[in-house]
Amino acid sequence: MLTLIRRASRSAFPAFLLLVMVSPAAWAQSGALMAPAFSLRDLDGKTLRLADFKGRPVVLDFWATWCQPCRASMPHLNALHEKYGGRGLAVMGVSVDDGGPIRVRRFADHLGVKFRLAMADERVLDQYGPIRSIPTTFFIDRRGQIVRRVVGYLDAETMESYALELFEK
Repeated sequence: MLTLIRRASRSAFPAFLLLVMVSPAAWAQSGALMAPAFSLRDLDGKTLRLADFKGRPVVLDFWATWCQPCRASMPHLNALHEKYGGRGLAVMGVSVDDGGPIRVRRFADHLGVKFRLAMADERVLDQYGPIRSIPTTFFIDRRGQIVRRVVGYLDAETMESYALELFEK
């Protein structure tokens, strides 16, 4: 599945991007309102669980090092982490890269990424997807409910406004 995502994603990002949002009502109708629990390995080999952030708002971003819109989103995610982490916001990136954590770590260090990064597995891709295009970003409120799912690049202002909505829920 990772290879299929990679190939589809490389050709799926023309010069312009479509922003696709799924409303909370649509998630409720599909029965997928609650964020699926997951347990992944972060880049240091430690376990990263959604349950560890219970009661906190979460921004969960699926991305890859070779994805240009993903690269453009990284500074915005970093800014959210630095600005709102003290208020409880958890920002997490889940890489769909084939190259493994060493390659992802080099990329993240080069960009100065400060938020937690983990490597995707088939299960989490199925639970949150199918993830067919990246970046795909989930905004999860304190109750663990998915408030928004956005496919495509988000500018800093929009990303911040969506993250701030999580504190209101």
